[in-house]
Order: sequence, then C-alpha cells, then structure tokens
Amino acid sequence: MKTRRLPLLAGACAAAALLALPAFASPVDDTVAELQRDWEVIRYQTPQAEREKRFEALATKAHQASSSFGGRAEPLVWEGIIVSSLAGEKGGLGALGLAKQAKAIYEQAIRIDPKSLDGSALNSLAVLYYKVPGWPLGFGDKAKAGSLLQQALALNPQGIDPNFFYAEYLVETDHASDALPYLEKALQAPPRPGRQIADTGRREEVRALLAKLKAR
Repeated sequence: MKTRRLPLLAGACAAAALLALPAFASPVDDTVAELQRDWEVIRYQTPQAEREKRFEALATKAHQASSSFGGRAEPLVWEGIIVSSLAGEKGGLGALGLAKQAKAIYEQAIRIDPKSLDGSALNSLAVLYYKVPGWPLGFGDKAKAGSLLQQALALNPQGIDPNFFYAEYLVETDHASDALPYLEKALQAPPRPGRQIADTGRREEVRALLAKLKAR
C-alpha cells in the first residue's frame, strides 16, 4: 500500500528567515551557509523524485554540524529545517516521527537562543504546530502555533518568511481575510543577501497563495 504523502508538512520545511552572514565568517557561519545553500538547491531546484534521498544525506550532514558546534543555535535551526523538509518529502507515519524529531531540535535551539537567525526556530516550530495533525495522531496545536508565529514576527517584522507563514496560518485557521496584508508585506520584503534561490521560491509560494485567496 502506498504511503500517503503529508503535503502540509512540505511547507514546514522552509520556515527560516535568516540574517546575512558577517563579512568575516567563522567556521560555524561557513558551515551554516553551506547547509543553507544545499537546502535551497534541494528544495527549489531538485526534481521531487530525488528530494527525499538528498534530504536524508543532508540531514546526516546537518546533525554532524550541530554536534560539532554544541551550544550554538544556528546549526540546530538548520538541522531542524532539513529534518522537517525530509518529513515533508517522506510522508506517512515516518513523516510524523521526523516531525517530532524536528520539534525537539527546534526546542533545543530556542533554549540556547530564541533570537538566533531572526527567530527562525520560533517560526519553524510554529509551522510544525499548525501543519502536524493534533492529538491523538500528532502534536499539532493551533494556539501554540499562533503564539510562536507572533513572537517570530516581533523579531523580524519585515521578513518574507514570518509574514508568509503567518498568512498561511491565518488561512488554515479560517481567518483568510486577515491574511492578505501579510502576503503583500512578504512580497515587499527586502532581498536577503545570498538567498536568491530561497527568495525566488518563497515569492512564488506567496503569489500562489495570493491567487488562491483572490479566486475565492
């Protein structure tokens, strides 16, 4: 029997809104930048049939990075994003297990520094909370999602990712009419240095959701 893909989780993979790396990057900055670039290529430029296998390999690499830089939140944020992405591609019961793993990774990053990478762990954890099914199947919790998204927006009010995901959350919680300003703000978000692939892909998702709302 073919396992059912969990399409909602596919969106949970991309919740990071990152600051530009400093001019003189440290080893951890270089490692995070490499994970970020690899994720973007897989997420936005790799055929769907190849993504699961490539995210599996990248998840291993990300775990090695977060273990090597213990006490730093940034590699953990990206490990969580990559594991979440793998969950979205995998589908079925395996996706829920990976989502729980990503949740624990984000929570660890938040304990270290909730403001790291513009609050990306807060944003990413929130996405899991509103994408994953609730009890008894999963840990989904719309109220927790809303609270975390608001915290992420407070840290990065102009960012493309927090505005997009808050809009998507509003749509999924039957407040679609409130989502339009956040989508419009997401489209106006300033470009992120070195994030051209991610920015292009996210803007396409923003426009797709805008078109869906306007077609109602």
